[in-house]
Formats: sequence, structure tokens, C-alpha cells
Amino acid sequence: MTISLGDVETTALIPVAIKANETLRKNPRVRDEVAVEMIKTLGIDTKPFDKFMSHEGVIARTVMLDRMVNDFVAKNPSAVIVNMACGFDNRFSRVDNGSIAWFDLDLPDSIEVRKKVFPEREREEMISGSVLENGWCERVLSEIKKTNSKVLFLAEGLFMYLTFDEIKKLLSVLKENFPTGTLIAEQNNPLMVKNQKYHDTVKNTNAVFKSGTWSGQEIADLCEGIRFVEEHSFNEEMKKHSFGGWLFAKLLPKMNDRWAVFEW
Repeated sequence: MTISLGDVETTALIPVAIKANETLRKNPRVRDEVAVEMIKTLGIDTKPFDKFMSHEGVIARTVMLDRMVNDFVAKNPSAVIVNMACGFDNRFSRVDNGSIAWFDLDLPDSIEVRKKVFPEREREEMISGSVLENGWCERVLSEIKKTNSKVLFLAEGLFMYLTFDEIKKLLSVLKENFPTGTLIAEQNNPLMVKNQKYHDTVKNTNAVFKSGTWSGQEIADLCEGIRFVEEHSFNEEMKKHSFGGWLFAKLLPKMNDRWAVFEW
């Protein structure tokens, strides 16, 4: 199988490669059999996409986000969840409680490839569209109205590839179309943008970091009515598993990405 992806969409191969390799370890912290099969089917060389710091970072962010989503689902068993810029993420299989409704949203080229790799699953639907446009919202809204459910939006590996104006547009799309909601969004920082040429895996793609923040409050300030709730550095998880992760957290506590939570 051959695939054709845009520059930013190509970065979705980084977590796929890492999750596949992690799954094949003796005691994997994350299991993703679809990632393993995808790497085999596509014949992808994982070396450019799987370096130590990126590996530990992706596994930490995956473990943390799985935990956060599971917490949300425990409180809202019939939740509607929108995985924005989903790439080839397989989180639904790890958090499904048998009653949530899940939407995988991404640009057409990513969804086209995703449909070739991922099986159709009950209560999981793929939507082709841009997070910066309203076109995808009606389908999600109809599901919310049908079940009267809470909605959770996930933005993993997305905001850093958007300008602040684009992030503001995204927030406006959410706020204007959904009366209430929760957003969990990955944040990087301005130093990562400035020094992105040294990133151990993204430098092997043509993608460019366009924004970074020191606090999630900077994101909330972009759109009236968006409230910043909390954020947690990937260091919180990374430091548990390796000396390198512990040392990074000790020496560069503000350099790692964070999970930030917003509500409206």
C-alpha cells in the first residue's frame, strides 16, 4: 500500500511508529496492534520516527490522555468524543466503555489512508474535514442531541502546527457550534518553536511548529468564554520510567509538552 500525506499529516507517522515499537516490547506501557499492523503493511522504516525522547514523550502523553479520557467517560458514560486531527490514533479501542460515541476527524488525505487501515467499528465514525471550518459540526451535534450527552474534544499533536489566529478560529468554531464542551489540547512552548530544528523526529519531516505557549491561559485568552482549567506536563509521566526522562524533567522542567484542559 502506498500513502500520500501532507507535511503536517506526515507527523502522524511518528506516534504510529512509536506505539508499534512499544507494543512489541516485553512489557509495553501502551498496546496498539493496529499500529503494528500498519507499520508492517506500509513497510515503514521506523528509525527516523522513533528516537528516545520522542518515544518517551509519545508514550507519556498517550498514557496521560488515556487516563484523562477514561476519567471523563467514567463521569459521562454516554459521552460524545471528537478526536480532532486524529491521524492514525487508535484511542477508541483503549477507552471504549460500550456506550460512548466517537468521531475521528482529520483532513481528507489522512482520512483516506485511515479508512484503508482501520476497520469500521460500532459507535466510531470517521469525518473528513478541517477543524477550522464548520462543516463537520452538524454530524456531531446530531449525536449530542440524540443522546443529550456531554462532549469532549481532543487535540493531540495539533495546536503547535497552527498559528494563534488559526487556534482562535478553531476555538470559535467550537464555541459557536457547541453550547458547552470540554477540550483537552496538547501544548508546547515558544522555545520548542524557536529550536524545532533540533527536535529528534519532527526534524525528519517537512512540518513546522507555528506556535507555543507558557500557559494554557494564553489559549483561553484567544476566545471569550473559554475557561482554562488545568494543565499537566508530560514530565509527570516520563520521569517515572527512565533515568533520561527523570533527568530531562529535572534539568528542563518547562521544556516538555503539556496537556491543558479547557471548558465553556
